[in-house]
Amino acid sequence: MNHKTAPVELRERLAFAEKAVPQHLMEICGIAEISEAVVLSTCNRVEIYGGSENPGVALDKLVDYLVGHFAVSLGEVEFYRHESVAAAHHLFEVASGLDSMVLGETEIFGQVKKAYATAQTTGTTSRRMNKLFQQSFTVGKLVRTSTRIQQGSTSIGSAAVDLAEKIFGQLDGCRVMLIGAGEMSRTTAQSLLSRGAKSIIVSNRSFDKAEELAAELKGRAVRFDDWETCLDEVDIIISSTSAPHVVVKHEMIHRVMSGRRGHSLFLIDIAVPRDIEDDVNRIDNVYLYNIDQLEQIATEGKTRREKQIAVCREVIDEFLREKGIEALAGFPEGRGGSGPDRIQPDTVARPLTNP
Repeated sequence: MNHKTAPVELRERLAFAEKAVPQHLMEICGIAEISEAVVLSTCNRVEIYGGSENPGVALDKLVDYLVGHFAVSLGEVEFYRHESVAAAHHLFEVASGLDSMVLGETEIFGQVKKAYATAQTTGTTSRRMNKLFQQSFTVGKLVRTSTRIQQGSTSIGSAAVDLAEKIFGQLDGCRVMLIGAGEMSRTTAQSLLSRGAKSIIVSNRSFDKAEELAAELKGRAVRFDDWETCLDEVDIIISSTSAPHVVVKHEMIHRVMSGRRGHSLFLIDIAVPRDIEDDVNRIDNVYLYNIDQLEQIATEGKTRREKQIAVCREVIDEFLREKGIEALAGFPEGRGGSGPDRIQPDTVARPLTNP
C-alpha cells in the first residue's frame, strides 16, 4: 500500500521497523510459495516484492502475513497486487519517482537501493530479484537523465526546501525550528533533513505532541512559551500553528538578527491564518514565504512535471520491450489476476492526480 491507497495513520501501523526488516524477510521467505523477497518500507509506502512459482497463492499468503502480524483487517486496508510484467513495471515507476507523493523525487531511489541491499545481506534474493532490482536502478537513472521529470518543485514542502537551498547554498549544518507540529511541518522538516539540515527544535502548544515529533525527527522539544528563547539557535523557522493571530512578530526577529552578524534567516509560514507578520520580510537577511507563495511555486512545478509523465512511461515501456521482461527476470507473460484487493495492471500507469 502507499500514500494513494492509505492515510498516514494506516501506513504507520503497517510500517516495518528498520531493524526488524531482516527478520521479516526470513519469515516471508519461510512461506512455502515464496523463494525470494525484498521489503520496501518508507513513510509513503509498504511494499513486498517476491519471487514465486505460484504467485496467486503467494500473494494471498502475504496478505495473511501482513494482516496477522500487524493486527489489521482486510476491511481497513486496500492492498494492491501485481504479478509478472505489471510487478516489474510498478517497481520501475517507483524507482523513477513516478509513484511518489512528490513526483520525480530522488529520495525513493536511495530507499529502493537500501531495501535491496538489506535483502541481499539477509540472503533473501536470488536470480529474479537480483536482476529485477538491478534493472530498476538502470531504469530509474535513465528516466531522470533522459526526461525533465525533476524540474521544478511539486509540493509546498519541496518548494520551501528548494528556496532554502537558494538562500544558504547547501543545507549541511542548517538548524531548523518547527513552531507547531502539524503534518505539513513534519514533511517539510523531513525534506530539510534529507538535504543535510543538522538539527530540529520542535515547539507546540501540546508539549506531548512536540516531544513525539521531536523524537521522530531526532530533535528536541521545547515548551511553547519558551520557543522565542531559541530563535538565535536556528537558521530556518517553519511555523504552522492554529493560532487566530500572529505568533512571530517583527520585533522578535529584529532583536535576533542584530546579533547574527549578517547570517540569513529563512521563515516558512504555512499557517492559515498566517503566523508571521509580513513586516518581518523587510529586515535585512530575512526571507519570508507564506503558503500561497509556496503553493504557486509548487503548482508551476507540478504542471511542468505532469507533462513529463507520458515521456517517462514511454522510457520504461521501451526498456521493457528492448530487454524483454521474460529474459530479464524469468517472469512468465501473465499480467496479474482478479480479486477484490487487486489493482489491475492497467491502473499502474494512471497519472498522479494529487501528488
